[in-house]
Amino acid sequence: MKWAFIPERIDYDGSHLASHFAYKRASLVGDSIVAFVGACNVRAECMVDVADLADGCKIISREMLHFIVEHFDTDLGKAILWQRLLVSLLQQAVNTRLWASKSDRFVERDGDDLFVGDSKLTVSVATASPVSCLIHLGVNIDATGAPVDAIGLADLLPREDLEALRTDVMVRYVAEHESVSEARSLVRGVTEFDGKAN
Repeated sequence: MKWAFIPERIDYDGSHLASHFAYKRASLVGDSIVAFVGACNVRAECMVDVADLADGCKIISREMLHFIVEHFDTDLGKAILWQRLLVSLLQQAVNTRLWASKSDRFVERDGDDLFVGDSKLTVSVATASPVSCLIHLGVNIDATGAPVDAIGLADLLPREDLEALRTDVMVRYVAEHESVSEARSLVRGVTEFDGKAN
């Protein structure tokens, strides 16, 4: 699995959550995670969460740190578990920095969302394409314009910490993916054993 930061600003509108985004923008072939910075305003026709669409929800933020993950299998249930892991890795990375700075704030996870108190820090969705499963995780940097009570990384951490944060999350995600792949190859299959269990 490969990772990359895309340096140009990309304003996310939902159309970026598509097969081979990392290949087109960062020349990454295969399973990947990429990050970039830009505003967020998801177009209705690109809304993946049908509950949000039915409720007329808007996903808007002046500036976000975006992660897009692509796994080349089409097991959506597994992709949702990868999504939860990615969100948990981000939670851990932010909380580690908050604790180090002696902040009295901390980030909590509820499903695939992160909160500081009642303020929402992230948006996230997992979906499937004909050839892969995809995850988008958007982290508010400046939550101005958000239609819900929201908070941004700029309210929690120094701006200069963001580069290390995004790299930390991507490197850890790739390491988890490689560790899972290795663990799968280090166990033997089991059938019914001869004899009785003690």
